[in-house]
Parts: sequence; C-alpha cells; structure tokens
Amino acid sequence: MTVLKGKIDKNSRTIIRDEKTEELLSRSLRYMKAGYPIHLTGPSGAGKTSLALALAKRRKKPVMLIHGNHELNNKDLIGDFTGYTSKKVVDNYIRSVYKWDENVTETWRDGRLLEAVKNGYTLVYDEFTRSLPTTNNIFLSILEEGILPLYGTKLTEPFIRVHPDFAVIFTSNPDEYAGVYQTQDALLDRLITIYIDHKDHDREAAIVAHKADIDEKDAAAVTKLVAKLRKECIEETGPSLRASIMIARLAAEQKIKIDGSNPDFVRLCLDILGHQVSRCIESDEPIKAAERLIKKACINM
Repeated sequence: MTVLKGKIDKNSRTIIRDEKTEELLSRSLRYMKAGYPIHLTGPSGAGKTSLALALAKRRKKPVMLIHGNHELNNKDLIGDFTGYTSKKVVDNYIRSVYKWDENVTETWRDGRLLEAVKNGYTLVYDEFTRSLPTTNNIFLSILEEGILPLYGTKLTEPFIRVHPDFAVIFTSNPDEYAGVYQTQDALLDRLITIYIDHKDHDREAAIVAHKADIDEKDAAAVTKLVAKLRKECIEETGPSLRASIMIARLAAEQKIKIDGSNPDFVRLCLDILGHQVSRCIESDEPIKAAERLIKKACINM
C-alpha cells in the first residue's frame, strides 16, 4: 500500500491520462527500473509534482514526500535526538534498605530521507532547488556510493547502506525563479532530467474540464485566454494551468458565465490573473498594463 508522508493538495494528484503523459510515465519508469533517478523540471504549474507522484505510485512502493526549502538541513533529512527517556526503579526487598536504579537514554527519530533509504521507499523531493546546495550534497553519496552518511549525528554507525528498492524523483523550477538555488553539476550529472512544459490547449482544456467539472467548451475558452496572456510574459513566469483551474472552479461555483463580455467574469479574471501578469511584463505601470492585457484578452475570447 502506498503511504504518502507530507502535505499534498488532493486535487494536485490527479492527472489526465493522455497518450503523451502515458508515454512520459512509461519511459521514466523504465529509467528508474534501470537504477537512474528522475528529475522533472519546468515552469510552475506545468504539473511536475502530479507527474512525480503518479510515477512514484507506479513503482508500487511506499512514497515519501519532501518539500525543498532553504531551512531544510541534515537533522530534517537524517534525523535527530528529540529528547530523553528516564526509567527509575526502587527496590526495597529488605525493609528499610532502598536501592535506586535510574537509567536515562536519548530518544532518536529518523528523518524522512533516512526512513526512505532504510525501507526502500520511493522518495519524491519536490522543488529540491529551493534547498541549499550544501544540504543536497548528501544525495551525491546516495546516488554514487549507495550509502547515506550519518555525519552530524551521535549514532555509532558512520553510514547505512541504501535499500535496493530505494528510488528518488526530483522536481524543480527553472533557475531564474525566485527562491531557487543553482544546482551543483555533480548532482545534475547523476540525474535523468526531463523538461515538463505547459501542455497544449486541448490537453490543458481536458484537465480544466475534469478538475473544475465544467463543459469542455468553457474549459477551452479559459485555457486559451490564459495561454494568450502567458505569451505576453517574459521568460516562463506567466500564469499557469493552476490559474485556469482557479478561474473555472470559481466561475462554476459562483455561477458566473464564462464569457468575455460578462463583467463578473472579467472581474474574476482580473482578480486571479492581475498580480501574476503584472509580475511578468515589462512596464512602468505593471498593474495597469496587466489589467489592460486581461481586458483585451477577455474581449477577444
């Protein structure tokens, strides 16, 4: 039985089983069976985490999830002593003669990486480039020597052997994203990196229709609107598939007609897309420029 450890949005685990997705999952699974770790990279909202979890599920092993962040350290990954356990025994077998025996031991708790390595789990390391490169150096020994060093701990063993069933799937955003560290080449050289881009209109519309439970025609209208705005953005920082799903869900829940001439729909698009678009366009007045672009895109739906 698959056990997911970590906070996951249940809606993010669902992917559309189209031909391209199936082919990607199949070949990635073959690489993993041959012993190679997979690295899914691409713009935010392209579905990397969903694909990683779907791929992990296909291995039919328990799944451990780690979210990258700049505060992650060896204590989080390997584990740490969390406190003390005290045991006291009083023996008064002979009247008026007391024997005290007190034993104090430290309590150890495995970190998520150590637990996964020991038990042969599939590790999904989501957005691993948000962690410091020095923290991620621990994976070099795992992937190259097949051992997990236990440095920084008071454990008696210097390392443990990696379980033969252990496997890891990394996901990351491009280097130009805020809060992302550049990954060391020594680690990237050991990964099979697959770029995940935004899907074409038909595939995005199918996902939106499925997740928002709306008509495919309305879903297509929303995804085309968002795709137009994405093209106006510099690099790869425009609104993602998540924005399309948000618009579609709220429109369905609030019974707002998906129509560019509908003021309520335009207002919904401005609220959801305004900030995202303003951050990825070059303008002296980004907020106003973003609102003009969104309104124009709505008119031309």
